[in-house]
Amino acid sequence: MFCYQCQESAHNKGCTVNGVCGKTGEVAILQDATLFMIRGISMITTKMRERGDKDIIVPNSVDRFVCNALFMTITNANFNRVDFFKVITEAVKVRDKLLHTAENHGIKIKDILSGVTDRYVEYSLKWDGEDITELMNAADRIGVMRTKDEDIRSLRELVMYGIKGIAAYAEHAFNLNHEDNSIYSFMQSAMADLNRDLSTDELTRLVLATGENGVKVMELLDRANTGRYGNPEITEVNLGVRGNPGILISGHDLRDLEDLLKQTEGTGVDVYTHSEMLPAHYYPKFKRYKHFAGNYGGAWWQQRTDFESFNGPILFTTNCIVPPLPSASYAKRVFTTGAAGFPGFPHIPHREEGKMKDFSQIIELAKSCDPPKEIETGKITGGFAHAQVEALVGKIADAVKSGAIRRFYVMSGCDGRMKNREYYTEFAKRLPKDTVILTSGCAKYRYNKLPLGDIGGIPRVLDAGQCNDSYSWAVIAFKLKEIFGIESVNDLPITFNIAWYEQKAVIVLLALLSLGFKDIHVGPTIPAFLSPNILNVLHGKFGLDGVIQI
Repeated sequence: MFCYQCQESAHNKGCTVNGVCGKTGEVAILQDATLFMIRGISMITTKMRERGDKDIIVPNSVDRFVCNALFMTITNANFNRVDFFKVITEAVKVRDKLLHTAENHGIKIKDILSGVTDRYVEYSLKWDGEDITELMNAADRIGVMRTKDEDIRSLRELVMYGIKGIAAYAEHAFNLNHEDNSIYSFMQSAMADLNRDLSTDELTRLVLATGENGVKVMELLDRANTGRYGNPEITEVNLGVRGNPGILISGHDLRDLEDLLKQTEGTGVDVYTHSEMLPAHYYPKFKRYKHFAGNYGGAWWQQRTDFESFNGPILFTTNCIVPPLPSASYAKRVFTTGAAGFPGFPHIPHREEGKMKDFSQIIELAKSCDPPKEIETGKITGGFAHAQVEALVGKIADAVKSGAIRRFYVMSGCDGRMKNREYYTEFAKRLPKDTVILTSGCAKYRYNKLPLGDIGGIPRVLDAGQCNDSYSWAVIAFKLKEIFGIESVNDLPITFNIAWYEQKAVIVLLALLSLGFKDIHVGPTIPAFLSPNILNVLHGKFGLDGVIQI
């Protein structure tokens, strides 16, 4: 195996035996095989779309399949080898149906492979699916290291990781019946291009195009979330517990939370959020559920201790899963759904059209469990997405003009378990009292419980929500640019000091670059997949740099 897609990459170079995240070498190779087949499918769909023939339609089911398969390969989403065997088998069926349609319209395999010099790519269109070890034994031909040139490989993987992030957000959106066919088309055409010999300039343009589609998908998901659940509003979230049995829901998918809340209503079972599900409390629709009790624990990497003390069942709707220790008692209480998966964890299947997912077995288990053990008390405040902040923007602008607020620091992104993540806590502590932190994603857990106070009633930590809600800070920045009448958003008193971990953070970064934001700091380490030359290009063109020294 070779994997360097996340911030935990061994020695900041790459994992070569097992992933630091916990995935085995076998699962890593199966993920590479999944991506290999998806890139092949994308070549077919792209050629079909290029024909412009309305009789050649790429089925919506294919678009959704591609998104889910990509999501499964995101860091710590799915560790289950069986799930990847299934998705690869399904990919062969999807591919063959597409090839049949294409051939009926005069599109031959040689047409699909036009411009491809790596003849092994043809294997993704012809492999019969009988012996998966054939693919696994070809790890060096289908994985990251298939690209020998370091700089080309760097740009290819940057695009690929951005596409994975787009896929994750697109899946959350289509779960709420919001889709944009142009996003699907781009994802697949970009992956088709990754099978071709593009120059560094062509790949750099593809990187920016990926960022542009990142903006589109985050805007799409924002509309999906707010259209169904209302605009997030300033909310105090309880950190304590009640005396009822509980279910702990983690991940990002709000539709799964909605289904769970509906099915637990009146059962005597409370529902608590964990990690990235915390921002669900900010949406007005979820506040209607009296048994929606509060948030339990901290960021994803603290789950081994948080889950032990919770006592009840845990539901993963997406990443981030930490493999439990052999001694973990909670392992028998964990369920997965969506793209998430882990060996031994029962998996709740996709909802049928017009129906909810069936969480009955989780609810029945919860009824037999003890109530959660209290691990902290108090409340934290969030709900500062763009609609809420825009309502306060006049007050914020006045505070800037008067000098009460000197600077904003966008500290969105991911948290992680490495000791160097303490940097963000220390950075927040050392910031002058006339500065405000703008946050989203689980990076917030490094400082959202610190007593940082407020400025004239404006909290010094403004939490917009999940990682995709980083989109809010772009909206707000452009609004402030308009108010202050300045030429560029880069002239605003805003500094970006972003924490990254996995591929959704990558697409957030690319989205910001595509919008023209410069001088962004990324940490706690520079991504291993950025070669020195490509890092120099990004630094020279966009001012991309490492963390701010404190």
